[in-house]
This record gives sequence, structure tokens and C-alpha cells, in this order.
Amino acid sequence: MRHIHQRLQLYTQGNDTYIFIPPDAVGAQSLTLHRASGELALNPPHSLPPSARRSGKIIYGILGIISLSLSEYVIVMTGREFKGRLMGHDIYRATDFDLLPLNPNINVFNPPHPVEAHLLALVRSHLTGGVFFFSYTWDLTRRLQAQWETREKDADRPFWETADDRFFWNKFLQTRLIELTIGNSSQNLSPYILPIMYGTFDIRNAVLHGRTMQICLISRRSRFRAGTRYFRRGIDHDGHVANFNETEQLLLVEDDGAAQAAGGEFGTQMSFVQIRGSVPVFWAEVNTLRYKPDLQVMDLQDTSDMMRKHLQEQVSIYGPQALVNLVNRKGHEQPVKEAFERYVSQLNLPDVRYQYFDFHNECKHMRWDRISVLIDELETDLKRYGYFHLTSNEPESVRLQRGTVRTNCMDNLDRTNVVQAALARWTLNQQLKSLGILPPDGTIDAYEGISQDFREMWADHADAIANAYGGSGALKSDFTRTSKRTRKGLFEDGVKSLLRYFKNNFFDGARQDGFDLIAGNWVPRKTPASSMFLVTDPRPLVTRSMPVLASFSLFMICAGLTLPRTSDYSLFYYFLVWFALLSLALIFITIHGIDYVSWPRLIPSTEYIYYTGPGFRSAHHGKGFGGDDRPKTRSGTTMSAKWLNSGRKRTTAVEEGEKKRVD
Repeated sequence: MRHIHQRLQLYTQGNDTYIFIPPDAVGAQSLTLHRASGELALNPPHSLPPSARRSGKIIYGILGIISLSLSEYVIVMTGREFKGRLMGHDIYRATDFDLLPLNPNINVFNPPHPVEAHLLALVRSHLTGGVFFFSYTWDLTRRLQAQWETREKDADRPFWETADDRFFWNKFLQTRLIELTIGNSSQNLSPYILPIMYGTFDIRNAVLHGRTMQICLISRRSRFRAGTRYFRRGIDHDGHVANFNETEQLLLVEDDGAAQAAGGEFGTQMSFVQIRGSVPVFWAEVNTLRYKPDLQVMDLQDTSDMMRKHLQEQVSIYGPQALVNLVNRKGHEQPVKEAFERYVSQLNLPDVRYQYFDFHNECKHMRWDRISVLIDELETDLKRYGYFHLTSNEPESVRLQRGTVRTNCMDNLDRTNVVQAALARWTLNQQLKSLGILPPDGTIDAYEGISQDFREMWADHADAIANAYGGSGALKSDFTRTSKRTRKGLFEDGVKSLLRYFKNNFFDGARQDGFDLIAGNWVPRKTPASSMFLVTDPRPLVTRSMPVLASFSLFMICAGLTLPRTSDYSLFYYFLVWFALLSLALIFITIHGIDYVSWPRLIPSTEYIYYTGPGFRSAHHGKGFGGDDRPKTRSGTTMSAKWLNSGRKRTTAVEEGEKKRVD
């Protein structure tokens, strides 16, 4: 497989070019980017112009090129952190980034237009807030079995060609480099195209009964329908689901009595893969500042087709599927469970089996041992699907994994994490027994060292996925870390739930915009004036003034209670006025709560907020006095629809050039 340059030295030639030179690759071609035209070209070795000036920073990879309103920018990685060595390959996390403008008149820290400044802030926020992993010599986007099955075909192919398209996070950013490389042997930029993965990576060493081993946990997040908790739910019209993650647990074991294999590889390699993803129907939860958002399930004509497309894709990739649904059978979540079951029953796909587990009811009163009931119900599937097993002294694999368990709860976070960790533990025990490391009735729980590492890995993995999607660490992580549910854990879950509430309601709009910008779901026009809706607040004055009124009223009440008195007059009427104004402001904010949520601005959420077709809607809170009669009234709900769509013409994506989906 062709190599990727691990270090690049940046040179600039006035305001004309950026030149990237690989200092460690003898005889390698350098890459020149002409700033005026955006043209990329490879140069002969040792052809640096004498007028070029060297930059002080070492670049560890080019993530790609992004086009904003006033300029294009090269996104480069200027910091990396070594995270571990997997089968002889170094794995890194990207830590620092720089944006190099092509337009010489642009200062990335002080752009000349507020729209450009806003878009740059979205890019920086996404890069610094994300968790990106990569390797120069190992395809981190693909599971071990997939790499082994195509090893001969991929031997001389560059990484960007072999990478799993779902987990090639910077695929859109690398579009220009890839397009220039395809079919152009004289301009092969493959050594400069570095795929990165958004997810988790952890690897631990262990010794059990004299056998040296490593346990590695990798989670890969799909770039399709990516986003935040309440702004990306369910399925889309391409069959992609929100918060889709592939999780691979690797077990690497030295051969009995033998030293570690050459190159740092272990003689026995095992892989167990699970997946998670949102319930594959059209549904959403509409934020209204209430702790429980309004639930919306949309019965669209193509729901069955999109669910079939999604499930058949998973079957084609992983084999037969066991769908484990952990959504509650009662209360707020019930309609989502019923919709899932109804469509699965209608499709009746041959390689898909549905398994429901009432998590909260089965495990109530901290009876977390009841998860064993689900494992017993899945045991036949787990044994039939198996895991991937490869040994260094055998030309063929010992066994293949022929199916996967797809787990989901409402968010695919907390309950899903607990169940996936339990399934991974069960499989790890089976693997160690098959190697003779554990006795037939043994379990890793009897060995505190390896058991603790296992729990910590899965707990850290759960926190990372929950932070990326929900805005806080995972709930129930005390059980994952200690195998016990504690009162301290319940308190910590309460704090995390409040943190999720504030982030989901007041900060996630900008985070969602960052996802859509980096993934290429929305492409800015070259006229920043047409995107002023990104930096202006079109809400009516009365709507904008209510938080100010509430804050000032609260300040005046606190002042009346704490400041020294200068007269003997009663403060009854003083407090009456300010309490009345505070109450008025809070009531208005509650009734019009939808106007105070931080909504995405690049791709508005009006499609499901004001959905009026068949399906289920739990309530119409926060839309003003008109509620679901928004189209018939001039109340606050009408204003909500107006400001959410302001600054946009109802034309097609091709006509506007604003939306672009990367397939």
C-alpha cells in the first residue's frame, strides 16, 4: 500500500503559492498550491524556488480544502498525540489545526466580513471539539476482517481508495485532491491525502495466565446524517441514520510460549464488531425549552423503502442483523418503539431479526444483573454470528464474523453503551476460552487487572460517543466502570442530564452547523451579503427583549433584598412591580420557548418542527398562543416560522448552490 507523508514543511512564496515539502521522504515530489487560481501541482524533487520562505510549524497532514464566502482555506494539522501502537502501526489523535487562506487579503483571525468570521468560527469549533484519529500506515476506517478480505486487491492502492466511505470523515474536504488524482498518473496526490476518523481509540496491554495480550477498542462515527442529539434523529431520504457508530473490539494474543511476532504483530488476532444507530424511521424531538421535547413521528410514504434500504445495506456489509431495541414500551418513547416494530413487521426481511428488551423495566431498582436476560435471548445469534479469528501460521482465517448485533435506544448512548459493553464482555470470555486462556467456566471478572482495563475502556468509549452526540459524558457509566450502580452514579447522571439540557437547547445549533459545513451538506455562496441571516437576529423585538427584561427584573429584586435601606417606606409595591415583570417575561418565554432554542441556521429544522402530515405528535408546546394553528394566526408561532426561514429563497439546491451532499 502506498505511503502517506508523515511530515510536511510549509514554504510560502510571497502571496502567490503555498509549497508543501516532505522533508523525510527522499526524492519525493513537493506540492504547490497556487493561491490565485486554487490550482494544485506536483513539483520535481528539489525544485524549491529561491524566494520561498519557510514556515516555523511542522505540518503532520493536510485535511483538505474548504470554500467559504470570501476565500478557500487549506486545513492543515499542526499537532498530533501518539495514542498507541496497533499491530506495529502508530495511531495518532489530531490535536491542533491551522487554516491557510488562499485569498491574500484575508486574515483568518480578523476576517473583513462578519459572515466569513462566523463560518471560520464554525470550522474551528468543529475541529477543536471533535475527536479525530488517524494512522499513516494502517487503515483505521476499516475493521480488521474487511481489511483481511481485500488484502491482495488493496496491496498497492492508496489509503483514500480503500477507506470506508462512511468513516472517511474529511472526504468532502479532500474532494479536490481526490478529483485531481483520479485518472491523472502525472498528478498523483495520494501521498498527501490523509483520511481521518471521528471516533474513539484505546488500547491496553494485559497478561493473563502467562499469555501477553492487547485489548483494543475502536469506534467509528459515520459522516452521513452526522450531527447533534436533537437536530439529527431517525433516518433520512438516503437511508442513513443519525448517530451511526461501528464499534470494533480487538483481542491480540501472543502465541503460547513464543515471542512476539516480527514487526510488533501478535500471532492471534480476533475482532468483534457491533453497530448502533438511530431508530430507522422518520422522527424527531422538537426542543421547546421543556426538559422533555415534543416527540414527532412522521409516517411518510417512503419510510418503508428507506428502512429497507438502510437494513439491506447493513446486511450487505456485516451479514445478518439482530436488531436490539431498548426504547421504553410506555410513556414518552412508546410511539417510536411502536413505529419501529410496525415497519420491521411490514418489511419482514429474511436476514433481520427483531429483539425487544424493556431495559428500564427489567433493570429497575438497580437490578443491572438483569442484562443477562438479554444476553441469554441473543446467545444463539451471538454464537451463529461469531467473531473474526486470524492466526499468523494459517493462510486462511480460523473463522469469520457473519453477522452483527445492531443496538439502539432513544439516543443510542446510555442504554446502548451498557448493552454493547455486556455483549463485548461475553464475546471476550468466549474468545479467551477458545484459546485455552480461560477455563470453560471462567470469566475475566475473576481477574481484576484485565477486568478493570475492560471496564475503563468501555466507559471512556461511552463518554466520548455521548459527548460527541449528546454534549455530556454517558449516563450509567458507573455501572460500566465498576459493574455496580451507585447512588453517587445517580447524582452524577443528574448533573450530566442538566448539562445535556443546556447544551442541547442553547449551544447545539452552532455545533450542528459545524457538522453540516465540514461534511459538505451546505456550501456557502461567494456573496457573503446573501448569508447575513447567519449573523443577524431576525426575531421580533418583543421576543428578543424578554430575556433582558427577566434578567433586569431579577437583578432589581436581588438589589431590593440586599442593598441597604435609605428610607422607612414599604417595598411592597417595588417588589410587586418587579415580580410581575419577571413573571410576565418567564411566562412569555415559556409560551414561545421554541423561539429561544439555538436552532441550526445552515439547514433549518422547519421540515419537522411544523410537520402537519400523518403520524404522531405528543404536543405543540412553545409555539405561542396559536400552538399548532401557526399558519392561521399572527401570533408568536407565525413569527417563529418567519424568522427560522428568513434570508432564504425557496429555490432548489442546484439553483442556489448552497447545499451539496457528498455520497
